[in-house]
Amino acid sequence: MSLRNKKLLVLFLPVVIILAVDQITKQLVRTSPDLHRLDIIEGWLAFNFTKNPGMAMGMDWLSTPVISVIAIVATIAILTYILFTIKNANLSYLFCMGLILGGALGNIADRIFMGIVGGYGGVLDGHVVDFIHFNLRIGDTPVFPYIFNVADIAITTSIIAMLLFHKKIMPEPEEEEPTEIAAD
Repeated sequence: MSLRNKKLLVLFLPVVIILAVDQITKQLVRTSPDLHRLDIIEGWLAFNFTKNPGMAMGMDWLSTPVISVIAIVATIAILTYILFTIKNANLSYLFCMGLILGGALGNIADRIFMGIVGGYGGVLDGHVVDFIHFNLRIGDTPVFPYIFNVADIAITTSIIAMLLFHKKIMPEPEEEEPTEIAAD
């Protein structure tokens, strides 16, 4: 297998796996009423089915179709950048970017189709299905009040890994050939 093909495999295998696992878990939770509200570890972890029309952490600054278009354009831009710079990319970077793209595509799939599937809108009106909830509280204050999904986990863990191991994961920029200045 050529190095380029190996790099493409390391990039796209996580995309396919995360997209599949994300959509399967969302479908399972969405269509199983007994999973809509379920304590997994009482006081710590629960399934709490929600439909998020906004952005990360429930931010709802723009309409759902606008957020959907921005997510699609950003994902296309990220993929384009990766493919144009794949020559200098190492496998760790490509794996992390595959997790990010898989997560982005999982949430984009919700935005494209869930409005139609749920019967509340059309293409790009869909809300992202979230269901994983760390419900630990200290007193009356939730430790982490956000509800998320497998796609969000893939994106977040990849970004954290890239921040923590920046020097090992991030590709080295191409070194430019020194230009010679002609003497008069």
